[in-house]
Amino acid sequence: MNKKNRAQQVTGAVMVVGGGIAGTQAALDLAGSGFYVYLVEQAPSIGGAMAKLDKTFPTNDCSMCILSPKLVECGRHLNIQLMTLSDVEAVEGVAGRFTVTVKERPRYVDADKCIACGECAAKCPKKVTDEFNEGLGTRKAVYVMYPQAVPLKYVIDEENCIYFKKGKCRACEKFCPAGAIDFNQKEKIHRIEVGSVILAPGFKSTDPRVYDTYGYDKHPNVISSMEFERILSATGPFEGHLVRPSDKEPCRKIAWLQCVGSRDMQEGAHSYCSGVCCTYAIKEAVIAKEHVGRDLDAAIFFMDMRTYGKDFDKYYDRAREESGVRFVRSRVHTVQAASPGSGDLRVDYVDDAGTLRSELFDLVVLSTGLESSRNVLAMAERLHVGLNTAGFAETSSFSPVETSRPGIFVCGVFAGPKDIPSSVTEASAAAAASASVLAAARGSLTQEKTYPPENPIIQGSPRIGVFVCHCGINIGSVVDVPAVRDYAAKLPDVAYVADNLFTCSQDTQKLIREAIKEHRLNRVVVAACTPRTHEPMFQETIREAGLNRYLFELANIRDQDSWVHQSEPEKATEKAKDLVRMAVAKVALLEPIERMQVPINQDALVIGGGIAGMSAALNLADQGFMTFLVEEKKDLGGNALTVRRTWKGEDVREYLSTLRERVLNHSRIETLTETAIKTVQGFVGQFTTTVVTDGTERDLHHGVVILATGARRFEPREYLYGQSDRVVLWHELEALYEAEPQRLRESEAVAFIQCVGSREPERPYCSKVCCTASVEQAIGLKTRKPDLDVFILYRDLRTYGLREDLYTRARELGVIFIRYNLDEKPVVEKTVSGGGEKLRITVKDHVLGAPVRLTVDYLSLATAIIPTGHKELAQQLKVPLNDEGFFLEAHMKLRPVDFATDGVFVCGLAHYPKPIDESIAQAQAASARAAAVLSRPYIEVEPIVSVVDPELCTGCGLCEKSCPFGAIRRYEVPGKGFIAETIATSCKGCGVCAAACPQKAIDIVHFRNSQLVAAIHAGGAAT
Repeated sequence: MNKKNRAQQVTGAVMVVGGGIAGTQAALDLAGSGFYVYLVEQAPSIGGAMAKLDKTFPTNDCSMCILSPKLVECGRHLNIQLMTLSDVEAVEGVAGRFTVTVKERPRYVDADKCIACGECAAKCPKKVTDEFNEGLGTRKAVYVMYPQAVPLKYVIDEENCIYFKKGKCRACEKFCPAGAIDFNQKEKIHRIEVGSVILAPGFKSTDPRVYDTYGYDKHPNVISSMEFERILSATGPFEGHLVRPSDKEPCRKIAWLQCVGSRDMQEGAHSYCSGVCCTYAIKEAVIAKEHVGRDLDAAIFFMDMRTYGKDFDKYYDRAREESGVRFVRSRVHTVQAASPGSGDLRVDYVDDAGTLRSELFDLVVLSTGLESSRNVLAMAERLHVGLNTAGFAETSSFSPVETSRPGIFVCGVFAGPKDIPSSVTEASAAAAASASVLAAARGSLTQEKTYPPENPIIQGSPRIGVFVCHCGINIGSVVDVPAVRDYAAKLPDVAYVADNLFTCSQDTQKLIREAIKEHRLNRVVVAACTPRTHEPMFQETIREAGLNRYLFELANIRDQDSWVHQSEPEKATEKAKDLVRMAVAKVALLEPIERMQVPINQDALVIGGGIAGMSAALNLADQGFMTFLVEEKKDLGGNALTVRRTWKGEDVREYLSTLRERVLNHSRIETLTETAIKTVQGFVGQFTTTVVTDGTERDLHHGVVILATGARRFEPREYLYGQSDRVVLWHELEALYEAEPQRLRESEAVAFIQCVGSREPERPYCSKVCCTASVEQAIGLKTRKPDLDVFILYRDLRTYGLREDLYTRARELGVIFIRYNLDEKPVVEKTVSGGGEKLRITVKDHVLGAPVRLTVDYLSLATAIIPTGHKELAQQLKVPLNDEGFFLEAHMKLRPVDFATDGVFVCGLAHYPKPIDESIAQAQAASARAAAVLSRPYIEVEPIVSVVDPELCTGCGLCEKSCPFGAIRRYEVPGKGFIAETIATSCKGCGVCAAACPQKAIDIVHFRNSQLVAAIHAGGAAT
């Protein structure tokens, strides 16, 4: 059967339900790899919960600053159709051939005519509670959700509009200059053919009203965590000023109460851990101190501090040691008014020693958990998608993004509580799972984007447009933006200036395009935030307007100015002028550059044959790509070979056997075991890897690389490990009792010690899976032998998410949990009891405040998971490692499986410790990102590379030795000797070669010496 006939059996389109960060990422991945996407969102605009956040942990990046470019890209993508104000009513058919019924509610504003001028809202007399600002402010009955909304089109709130209530008013219609108001719009029903569906409907915060003792309904200064996010936000009800709601007075003392609605059996609450609350409370406390200053007293009241993600423990340490955030291990009893009529609050709590205490605060923030909304639960029922007991989509650890209904996938919080990086990872995984089902129809419904020809004006004298961003108050509260705008207007070659509330918003992109055409601009400067996240978006905007995308310069007046000079607004304004002047001087000398096109070898290489590597290879192969799977050991399986069950109780060994069989028998996978990587050369689309098998070398040619090289357990020199055979690691106790059942029958007590080698100065990270593994093993032992004493010695019990049910079950079975501190570790000694050797453990009990002694038969140590063998591979592929030796992704939130080196991806334990289900999801995510490269005939790469002047080059070779990417080489010219040349496709434009060249024979395109010197001279020029 040919490809065309196969394609007719499935539809090359996917419906993504939910326009938050997960849905947006899934849509972009699918659209970028050859599938048409319908993005369905219930609200008037996409963005979801992330659009409400002020900052994100653990990097403290501005949330909208990293989300907005993705929303804008989604909104203008040729192969993504936004369907806002829409709900999925039914899904009929089977995987590959679904018919989806979508109900679209009327906007009462013609989106094609609306210019988002805001005149309708200005004239609307009706004010209502603003849901986006969590009820802390008001909006009009005609509104946009938030300033950077996509689509940036107004909508009329039918329930609150005076015309719909009383039949009169219509002020919005009267004053709209575009004639966009349309009260005759009706509900529409769409029936859409798609091959698969991805559910990413997001979450709602737990209602804190379930706790009458916290006074959320009684005291205006008791607020939810999401309300606090809006208070911090520059676009929030108080414009980023940290004041309390009751009297708008500045806050000097704030308390955060953890686990509100989570880890609780109270009616209306949930037994599970919501997974993100500990870290977001730390973020809010740190950002609050940045807003107010170090004098702010920020206290977090918690049970266990669950900072289990990558770099989260470091974030926790910095908050405590550098920012001065207080962490109070406790249980809070009540929150009440400090005195009658006072806005101050008294928090009554029991501390770690069992003592009842009270403290006064200006503001109390309730760290509320995550749950599925009623609308989402109803949708799941309509779509016949199974739910677990917690109200999230039921999934398997081995198929973490597959729902109970084939062809319908899930990602984000609807698959279980999780943070943004995990949601983004799952989104890409769901895209990969969809692509594997629809591979035969790839490209059958998509269109190729075309650009207008570049305007000849780019060759003329510079006519520069300067756009200065307020970024809400991120810049505007420190820098005098209008003064910078007016100053820019006087600079040489500047033909147009403007200032914008948010230059990254969809409407400002349109304004930039219009300004380019109207004022015949041939260079553009944006003074805003970081080029790291926003430069590609602005480059795309000017290219759509007919300019070469490299005739653009971004002056970073946020990260490099307003954020670091908050207390010096006058100096910050002068510095902003300097930065703009420098950018204008440089952009005037920029030249048009054409992107380079690199043909794609559509084969893939996956390094590492563990569960992540096999999952990645299998998904790529199912998508139709030939894949080499290289494993240095004899057997496939990696660390999963020692694991018996997942935390859900699923049989790992049985799954591994099936997975290995599928991989080894797949026609598009070539498996190379007992094979080592010797060298890796090349660049995205054209890699050559030399491998060695049984002493024989072989070259593999491929377009992408996925690193799934795993990690290993740490072997300690404490707790008698290596000195007593009764001290074992990880799953060895399970294996021992399974091999020799009589040992379990003879045992009276066992113990587990957590955080052995983790969360210590040498390895300041949580290994994430240890707590769950020990609790799961403890449950198994108590189930098999109920009279066995089982002790777990821990620092913070981190059974995050739905794993909290295991912790509850273990306590119900009688497992005894004893918490210890890092500075008072347990002491393990050999002892003799009942005529045989045993172990005596002495540990200080935090409740008694005194040491207790335990006599056990065996001790299992949950040791750190540490990286291994990554350094040489990282050097060959030119990818970074973090301080602990794990591979370092390009961006924690935006690109959690990508590297800065194009065409190289990471998954599994090589990235960071994680359980099997998350490793598989990350492997699928890496496959999705890799497929976005492999699905194209060629890829465009940045042309910002070095160029060698052969007349000046002496062939000394210093540049070749200096280049960290192997992107420059010498060749012999007959009669002239050696001359250097750049391998443009490998060059990253870092400039090391240019700096090393003693003859000044090397320049960097887009960063030429003349351009940089002009900027430097402008920086030192008098204002």
